[in-house]
Amino acid sequence: MTSLFQILMMVLQVAQFIIIVHIILSWLINFQVLNLRQPLVAQIWDGVNRLLEPVYGRIRSFLPQNLGLDLAPLVAILVIFALRTILTNNQEYFF
Repeated sequence: MTSLFQILMMVLQVAQFIIIVHIILSWLINFQVLNLRQPLVAQIWDGVNRLLEPVYGRIRSFLPQNLGLDLAPLVAILVIFALRTILTNNQEYFF
């Protein structure tokens, strides 16, 4: 059962990393540090968007529409932190 706990924690850590990469990429693209006309940047951006859009879509359906402010990544990271805390606090059930 220890393996299951470690796998769950690793999956949550990878998801958190992908969300942070998406946030940083969106800032770099919006501040025109990176350009979507570059093929590598466009491929990475498209891949990360395809990975996260199902998650963000479900979160956005619950959030109110804001004036251009997307809170879905913040909510997703908070959910991951909450899940990691719950798993860590109940770690003894995995041993």
